[in-house]
Amino acid sequence: MNSPFLPTLPIADLLPADNQILSHLPPLDSKSLPIKRSKIWELKEANRCPIVGTCLSKDDLIRFARRFRFEASINDAFLLHVEMVERVATRNRVSEAIQKHLDSKYQISLTRFESAKTDTEVFTLWKECFAHGEIAGALWAALTHKRVSDETRGKIYADIHMHSHQMGAGQAADTRRLAQLEKDYAELETAMQLQKQHHARIEAKLRQRLQEALAESERLRRNQKEVATLQTRLAAIESGKTITEMGQRLVQLTLENEQLKSTARQASHLTQLLQDANSQITTLAHECKVLATEREALETLLLSDNSCEISYGYLNTHSTPKIKNCCVVCVGGRVAQLPQYRLLAEQMGIRLIHHDGGQQDALSRLPEMINSADAAICPTDCVSHAAYYQLKRLCKRNGKPCLLFKGKGISSFASALTRLSSGQVSLNGTAFELSAENIE
Repeated sequence: MNSPFLPTLPIADLLPADNQILSHLPPLDSKSLPIKRSKIWELKEANRCPIVGTCLSKDDLIRFARRFRFEASINDAFLLHVEMVERVATRNRVSEAIQKHLDSKYQISLTRFESAKTDTEVFTLWKECFAHGEIAGALWAALTHKRVSDETRGKIYADIHMHSHQMGAGQAADTRRLAQLEKDYAELETAMQLQKQHHARIEAKLRQRLQEALAESERLRRNQKEVATLQTRLAAIESGKTITEMGQRLVQLTLENEQLKSTARQASHLTQLLQDANSQITTLAHECKVLATEREALETLLLSDNSCEISYGYLNTHSTPKIKNCCVVCVGGRVAQLPQYRLLAEQMGIRLIHHDGGQQDALSRLPEMINSADAAICPTDCVSHAAYYQLKRLCKRNGKPCLLFKGKGISSFASALTRLSSGQVSLNGTAFELSAENIE
């Protein structure tokens, strides 16, 4: 709540009329008075709102709400925000506490902004901090700076306003991608567990068969020894009957020997299968580890606050445009997508001015706008016929490069800017190479 207002009498009413002290005081010079930083209650509501929302964390908001007994519930962050903005509108215990807290919290930023001596330097320093993601402290230091103007405060408010929209959209997309990645990872992990169990059962069976093959191989070796003994005894036998019986037994043993050799080959084959299975298990385990590492890296990237730029796959932002720092007029297109048009142009170093093609803007403004621009672009499927033919006539008369393209979406506009930045433009169907001389 606001502190009570106590009316006071002017100092002159408390002194006698013939007091000679006031007559000897030197007149005050407004230029000699020191310029001080603005207090939070001296700012406009449009400036106080982003300060409370950006510079105060949720924990700070709850702590001050409990300390000063806010009427809003501490579980409703929005109502706490609204009440805090109302409380700091005037000078009171709450606003003074917030002023002291923010000065202490962002002392480094305040010290850094003290080097700015003009309004332009304040805005330049703000832009530098904003581009590096240093927003909260820079916002407090810039909006309360002793040299900042209302116009600059408005520009800073516009930056914060658009940044909040972009952050909201980016976080929603990141949340969806993270949820999909977690779902995919869970499915892969389940499939990996099933695959491991399957390979474990196969490995157990192969090990059992290997043990049986080893036992059979050992029996084969023993039989080979018996065959050698029998061959020795066969040489000493002279009886034909014995020779016949021994021959029959030798044939039987030979057959058994061949069977054992076949079993040994099967055991060797099973051993190779087991080795292949172990190799597959090792490969799958490595793939699982790589997938887990990629998932952690993606989670870290998606949860970080360093992805504040908007990029498009079809826009090469590392190339050096031929028309950087020039002025381009866009005639037609979707008015609702004008902020995205301006953002794309800004990323390429192009200053964009817009005419809606006669919907609300008068066609009489076209000659002046085209004359002041370096080039013109026009989505032919989102502009009136009158504006289209007048644009071609004016560009031909003034010798201005004019790029006509189909498509009223963001992608078509970005493609047109890319062609324009590389110098690929046309003037009434004739190819025209854009150069520094044409721009001047």
